Amino acid sequence: MTDKKEAFVALVTCFNDDETINYAATRAQVRRQVSAGNNIMCAGTNGDFSALTFEEKVRLCGEVVDEVAGRARIIVNAGMPATFETVKLAREFDRIGVDGIAVITPFFIACTQDGLERHFTTVADAVETPIYLYDIPARTQNHIEPETARLLAGHGNIAGIKDSGGAQDTLEAYMAVGRDVDGFDVYSGPDQLVHWALTNGAKGCISGLGNVMPDVLARIVSCVNAGDEAGAAKAQETYAAFRTDLYRLGYPPALVKRALYLRDPSVGLSRQPALLPDPEQDRAIEAILSRYGL
Repeated sequence: MTDKKEAFVALVTCFNDDETINYAATRAQVRRQVSAGNNIMCAGTNGDFSALTFEEKVRLCGEVVDEVAGRARIIVNAGMPATFETVKLAREFDRIGVDGIAVITPFFIACTQDGLERHFTTVADAVETPIYLYDIPARTQNHIEPETARLLAGHGNIAGIKDSGGAQDTLEAYMAVGRDVDGFDVYSGPDQLVHWALTNGAKGCISGLGNVMPDVLARIVSCVNAGDEAGAAKAQETYAAFRTDLYRLGYPPALVKRALYLRDPSVGLSRQPALLPDPEQDRAIEAILSRYGL
């Protein structure tokens, strides 16, 4: 690892009209992101992971790895409610070969902090690929407290955390752990905090909005790495404004997928029931895309 900051895009999973995975279209999205200079996170929240089968996730990971062909870094999410299935999936990803395995906090099941510590430790013990904690309490109802992150950071195979909680104070607390523990990297999930996080200690970001604005996301990171703070701030201003305009319409991952679909129907619809086609909403999305030259 170097001191350079890096961007991952939480890649959408593309579907055919019958809701089977369109692997060719997904590969095309991988190429688009790699060409922009972004790394890939697959089978995450923006990738409809909760609607994918075990076998689909394994194949999806293999297809992404094959398409990337070493040109970018890859993190894949293995998190499931049960530790048993999470370990089983993580071992498959370990076999395929990725740069990191993200583990979202268990969902549906309310966990204590001790339970979370045991869960993540068990997964990290089971594989050789570095594990990244994945905190998104609004979706899972389970939150990794900063002190729990600090305990887990001492594990030799836990390499960092993706914070998608959206609270700046929590992100600051995770970054304090990163400053104190060598080899524990923090990745910011909230799109409005990319520039702030990168300049305050985060290793990188993992962004869903980058599916629609890959070049702007890459520009924020490249400007930070080049010491061009004015350029980074300007790109972040555009990114944050687009986020505000788009996300006020509803559930963010569904809106990202719909916005991308309106420009490239090959990505297909989402398997999730959160956003059904709505002509009025589509007109609003189209107006936003046009306003930002997309």
